[in-house]
Amino acid sequence: MNIQSMGGISPLWVDQSVEAADKQNKQPTLFADIFQSAIDNVKEADALKNDAQYRLATGQMDNPAESTIIATQWTTSVELLVQLRTRALDAYNELMRISL
Repeated sequence: MNIQSMGGISPLWVDQSVEAADKQNKQPTLFADIFQSAIDNVKEADALKNDAQYRLATGQMDNPAESTIIATQWTTSVELLVQLRTRALDAYNELMRISL
């Protein structure tokens, strides 16, 4: 009986040409990239919100509605990040319940 050893695990859907094209297009392909993008969006929105609040408090902002819009954008980005985290944890817990 001849038993062959198994090779390393590699994803079936990744192609070298596709991977090179994705790097050029800068489109997120993995969940980690998408999650990191959501974190970066929250950081950017937080910086904008803090700046808008500072400008509003010091009287440098002409339109106070701009501060409200920026705060709403920040809230939306945080809610998206929380939903991504919740969905990822739900999927992980579902995978852990699978018995093989």
